[in-house]
Amino acid sequence: MGRYVVARLIQSIPVLILVSVISFGIMKLVPGDPAVLIGGPTATPAELDNIRQNLGLDQPFHVQMGRFYAGLARGDLGRSLLLGKPVLEATIERIPVSLSIALYSMVLTLFLGISCGVIAALKRNSWADQAAMAFALIGVSLPNFWLGLMLIILFSVHLGWLPTGGYVPWQNDPVGWFRTATMPAVTLALLQVGLLARITRSTMLEVLRQDYIRTARAKGLPEFLVIAKHAFKNVMIPVITVIGVIFSVLLSGSVVVESVFSVPGIGSLLGSAVLRRDYPMIQGGLLFVATALLMLNLLVDVLYAYFDPRVRYDSRS
Repeated sequence: MGRYVVARLIQSIPVLILVSVISFGIMKLVPGDPAVLIGGPTATPAELDNIRQNLGLDQPFHVQMGRFYAGLARGDLGRSLLLGKPVLEATIERIPVSLSIALYSMVLTLFLGISCGVIAALKRNSWADQAAMAFALIGVSLPNFWLGLMLIILFSVHLGWLPTGGYVPWQNDPVGWFRTATMPAVTLALLQVGLLARITRSTMLEVLRQDYIRTARAKGLPEFLVIAKHAFKNVMIPVITVIGVIFSVLLSGSVVVESVFSVPGIGSLLGSAVLRRDYPMIQGGLLFVATALLMLNLLVDVLYAYFDPRVRYDSRS
């Protein structure tokens, strides 16, 4: 297992390099000039040229990329053009915000998705099955920005239960964190519950048809024990892959949701960086997201070995 993990980490390096090259090249093709945004509408052409020269934006593409990789080798992701601080510092400041909401949303997704899927499978073709699948379908169909706005109108404007936006760190005020993080987490979770519920339902139905389930029932084991001990663990094997994909979406796809709720996380940071052509911040943020997704995929592969002892990894995998 150790050799497999090391091999996967080494294989991740070319992926990260490719991500940085693509992000660097795409941003150079996007219309807009950071110097104009920094200098403002009253800046003269000479002032704009001076800003470009100070930031190195007047240099050829390959020179700028070479300077970026030289800094990356030293652990320096550059300096934000508009925030005026190192990209790594700005990114680290936002990580706890996005990570806490993603984990909160993941807990909701796992609870609702797996519960709906298991209930739908055990009560196949019943009203509970139809209701669970209808709930899952509705969650998949709703746009996240619309759902977020509807939650604000309902729980903030009409009921006054939750704030319309913002973020309170957990360590400062757990209750405040819960109130500010609930609507963003629910918005992200409902979009993924449907996928997890349908996968769980289909997998559970397949597992319940297996011979070892019929054998366990024939021995007189209680139905709860049959489901919890024999069926559920085998259901989790294919579900783990879906969980990895879902958490990747929750962590990296929160740009719109964080903007709707004014959450100062990685998503809103990247969104504002794109709008303001902050090239170093975009590249640093994308590298962080790519690294997080690669580590998550590695964790999913390792969990396979736990849930399915038949899976074995070696350095040749």
